[in-house]
Amino acid sequence: MAEKSFLLEVVTPRRLVLSEKVDEITAPGELGEFGVLPGHIPFFATLGIGEVMYRQGESKRYIAVSWGFAEVLGNKVTILAEIAELDTEIDVERAKRKKELAEEKLKTMSADDKDYLKVKASLNKAMTRMIVAGRRM
Repeated sequence: MAEKSFLLEVVTPRRLVLSEKVDEITAPGELGEFGVLPGHIPFFATLGIGEVMYRQGESKRYIAVSWGFAEVLGNKVTILAEIAELDTEIDVERAKRKKELAEEKLKTMSADDKDYLKVKASLNKAMTRMIVAGRRM
C-alpha cells in the first residue's frame, strides 16, 4: 500500500524549523512553484522567496522562506533555506515597516542601480511575511 504522507524537514543555518509528517507541500522554486505528494519522483530544486504550504489532512499551514534548496528523496522532503519563519513567528508590524521602507527606496532607484535587486528582494520578503502571517488569521 502506498504511503499517504512523507516527512518534511525545514532547516536554516541556525535551526530546525519544522520536522513533521505531511500529506502535501507546495514551495517557491526559483523557476516557479512546485508541489510534492507522497511517492513523488526524486528531484532537487533551488528556492526563491515565497511561501511553503504544507497540508496535514484538511489543515494547511504556511512558512515564509527565502532562498535555498529543496530535495525530494524517497519518503522525505528537505528544505534548506537561508531564512524560514513559521506563520506564528512573523512580526507583522516589522514586515509592514520593511515593506514601506523598500517601497520608498524603490521610488528613487532605477533598475540599473547596484542595490536595486537587493531592495526588490527585501520588498518581496516583507510581502511574503505579511501574506503568510495573514493566512493564520
